[in-house]
Amino acid sequence: MKKHVITGGLLAALAAVGTATAHHSFAVFFNTDVKLVKISGVVQDFQLRNPHGTITLLVPHAGRNIIWRAETNSPSLLRRRGWTPDIIHVGDKVTLEGWPARDGSRYMRLKSAIGPDGKPIGQPLG
Repeated sequence: MKKHVITGGLLAALAAVGTATAHHSFAVFFNTDVKLVKISGVVQDFQLRNPHGTITLLVPHAGRNIIWRAETNSPSLLRRRGWTPDIIHVGDKVTLEGWPARDGSRYMRLKSAIGPDGKPIGQPLG
């Protein structure tokens, strides 16, 4: 019996470590020392899930399309600010503003979003 309790405890600890490493520090990945990035494009994907939602856009640039991704706050915080899983649809043209990734990739932490109607999506996230 004691062996089962120890094994169960070890498995729970390992699961907690995996969850903790999946969540990251804002300051480690995103640069607040530079100007905010603002992009407009067509939504390719919108995921409202833990620990952070994501929005993937196809953005026209220099005669071709490039992919940008924006990380949002947690779904629970987004819902409190008026977001729903169907507030953004694939094919919508949206404008996103946020803090750029420190590594220079096409990735940002979302501060605000403007929908295809020109109105803010939910409340600002900054």
